[in-house]
Amino acid sequence: MNLQLWRHEVRRAGRVAWIAPPVTAAGVVLLAVVDRSDGAAGRDALRNLFAALELALPLIAGVLAASLVGRDPAAELLLTTPVRYRTVLLRRLTVIVGWTAATALAAAAVLIPAGRWEHGPVAGQLVWLAPTLWLAAAGWLAAAVLRSPGAAGGIVAVLWLLQQVLGGPIQDSRAGRLLYLFASTRGADPGDWAGNRAVLLGTAAGLGAAAWVLLGRAERLVHTAVTE
Repeated sequence: MNLQLWRHEVRRAGRVAWIAPPVTAAGVVLLAVVDRSDGAAGRDALRNLFAALELALPLIAGVLAASLVGRDPAAELLLTTPVRYRTVLLRRLTVIVGWTAATALAAAAVLIPAGRWEHGPVAGQLVWLAPTLWLAAAGWLAAAVLRSPGAAGGIVAVLWLLQQVLGGPIQDSRAGRLLYLFASTRGADPGDWAGNRAVLLGTAAGLGAAAWVLLGRAERLVHTAVTE
């Protein structure tokens, strides 16, 4: 493994990618502390932390993934190197998702001993992992299609908001329940949870694969560099 190369990708991910996940987690922890000081039940405070893993961190990962395509002013030069540019973008996506995952695992390490954890300590990691991978893959695909970080980030935010606002109608059908991002904290049928997580992981793989194919078309990336 080329550590120098990965260090470069870490720097290229940007400060926002490193600051946003832990700041979000810290904000929710602070909210939980305030809830306790106001006399709220401890389990309610911990429930806020649990929900943040499924609601907030996946949104951050998705928006950051959407910002990867179109940021390099010299993308046409990167296309001439032996390493394919989409491989470079995949490394940066790995950095973003990996750091988000590290933040989620740190929060989980607090919640599991406190007794506010569902679905077991191992399978329960799908609470945050499934929606995070899905929104990250969706953001990456939107970036590959639109070739605009702002527009792709907007698509991710709209998808997230629609799932929040239309959670009830979405879950009226089994297909909707299986594709609902927030089944752990807002799911209507606990019996669909395992299937929901499996479907989210499978469709995330499909979205990521579609983005990989599109990013392999050099003319799209050159056009992005020129227009951006």
